[in-house]
Amino acid sequence: MEYFYTIISETYKILFLLLPLLTAVAMIVWLDRRVWAFVQKRKGPNVVGPFGLFQSLADALKYIFKEIIIPASSNKVVFILAPITTMTLALISWAVIPFSEDFVLANINVGILYLFAISSLGVYGIIMGGWASNSKYPFLGAIRSAAQMVSYEVSIGVIIINVLLCVGSLNLTDIVLAQDEIWFIIPLFPMFVIFFISSLAETNRPPFDLPEAEAELVAGYQTEYSGMMYAMFWLGEYANILLMCAMGSILFLGGWLSPINIYPFDIVPPALWFIIKILLLFLLFALVKAIVPRYRYDQLMKLGWKIFLPFSLIWVVLTAGFLLYFDLLPKV
Repeated sequence: MEYFYTIISETYKILFLLLPLLTAVAMIVWLDRRVWAFVQKRKGPNVVGPFGLFQSLADALKYIFKEIIIPASSNKVVFILAPITTMTLALISWAVIPFSEDFVLANINVGILYLFAISSLGVYGIIMGGWASNSKYPFLGAIRSAAQMVSYEVSIGVIIINVLLCVGSLNLTDIVLAQDEIWFIIPLFPMFVIFFISSLAETNRPPFDLPEAEAELVAGYQTEYSGMMYAMFWLGEYANILLMCAMGSILFLGGWLSPINIYPFDIVPPALWFIIKILLLFLLFALVKAIVPRYRYDQLMKLGWKIFLPFSLIWVVLTAGFLLYFDLLPKV
């Protein structure tokens, strides 16, 4: 009986995390459109509901009632599994994200490795969708995505090493608490910039949305998908974007910590500070899409391998040397 109650309790915790997350995904799609419209002097969603807030709900209903078409020549099992894999991996990543010191679904000691592993697996859903479609445009988009995500995951991994040298722990809560006196964005600002740009490439966001480039590949790996299967790719993509914003907040912006420990800032709930930081980073994501033109693929690869990776490696050496020289290495 105790085992049964444990299962029920954990299920409630999971739902308490997933339902707000799915709602947040719908809301940031609306915010994304409003930011693009503001930059380009358009109105954006403003008809369906107050300020167009119900536009995402209307889109969801449209996807639910649209017919799911599976190409006759596709590998049907893999074709169906691809969007499910993408969305599932995007959602289970949030299990280790701490919204405050006491509010985390799974406070594991290797949380950062868990996040890095799950985000790396995300490419499989895209490869499966591109290959199973049995069409050249999705296949080319899947190949592009695999090369792009692998390239920038290397830089992100090296950037994380800089943070771990300063903390001495793989636990996400410990990483946040280590920034109680100074956020890591100040001493590691170049790493924050590279992390942000690499996150754009990791999530296939402009100016690095080459796997979905409509000018060359129609819609890339999603070309043959429709209805809710397409929506699952879409949900997974935006959940991953929010995840990268959460990682950026935890690694460099102090997570749930208040920027100023004086009244009235110190009475704001920690989880609210964390959500505000995620939204600020997402605004940067949206502004980049509205402002920066798309890169060529050779420029994308050059940026990742010839600029970001060497610079990140050099910064690791500088960080380790500085901490060692001034005897600031964490005692573990």
